[in-house]
Amino acid sequence: MLTNSLRAIMVSVLVNAFLAALKIITGVLGNSYALIADGIESSADILSTLIVWTGLQIAAIPPDRNHPYGHGRAESLAAIAVSFALLTAAITIVIHSIREIYMPHHAPEWYTLLVLILVVVVKSQLSRFILKIGVSMGSNAMKGDAWHHRADAITSLAAFIGISVALIGGPGYECADDWAALASCTVIAFMGIKLLRSSLNDAMDTAQPDELALEVRRLAHSIVGVVAVEKCRIRKSGLICLVDIHVVVDGAISVRHGHQIAHRVKDILRDSPFHIADVIVHVEPALAAIPSSPEGDPSKDAD
Repeated sequence: MLTNSLRAIMVSVLVNAFLAALKIITGVLGNSYALIADGIESSADILSTLIVWTGLQIAAIPPDRNHPYGHGRAESLAAIAVSFALLTAAITIVIHSIREIYMPHHAPEWYTLLVLILVVVVKSQLSRFILKIGVSMGSNAMKGDAWHHRADAITSLAAFIGISVALIGGPGYECADDWAALASCTVIAFMGIKLLRSSLNDAMDTAQPDELALEVRRLAHSIVGVVAVEKCRIRKSGLICLVDIHVVVDGAISVRHGHQIAHRVKDILRDSPFHIADVIVHVEPALAAIPSSPEGDPSKDAD
């Protein structure tokens, strides 16, 4: 899992470094502040990508004496940092775009459009690539990095539209690319707020989706000897989930047999595709004794 994320991080850093240099140089030569701001934002993307990688590395460290539940929160903290980077980028572009709107300047050069087309295509593909890995890992930090690339593609598309209007409109339309950059900030800010809410929810142990809880209950109930499932609490810690579940068993069986059933519940949940790293199973006795069956006979169980 981390191998895929490392590959994505390396690709992201290299692409951002290349595009940042290309946009800043072209923006200076082509008289486009929108393109220069876009290049600066791409430079900041490198830092946010490295923050994501650091968070994933720390989150993957196994539990230890000081962190018995693991280090998964590092991934949530990295996602929060990326969300603030998105919001900072939006605010920065707003400030500079407003300043450029009120400062007379020449219209951008036509060749800046070629660079923007390249940026939109590359960033869109990079966003899909990283988002796919983020979804498969269940990583908000990786998803945030993908949204950062998508935001870059959106600002570049807005700049393309603005520069096109400036070139077609002629005198009086020189600041069209600045208005376009200003408009794109709304989308970037929305992405940043959405990621921040999701990351804070993980950090605050917000309940996971009902669909996941239903699947966990279904798997636990499929174990022979489980009469019912009472409480089921699931919380996300970085890339993993931690489950606290109460199962009801025949009150007449031995403690050893109840313990074995609990272990089966724990094993089936940990082996599921839901990234469940640990399960605490509490065994509750049923109110009435339940007729035994060959499958539920304690004598047929083994540790």
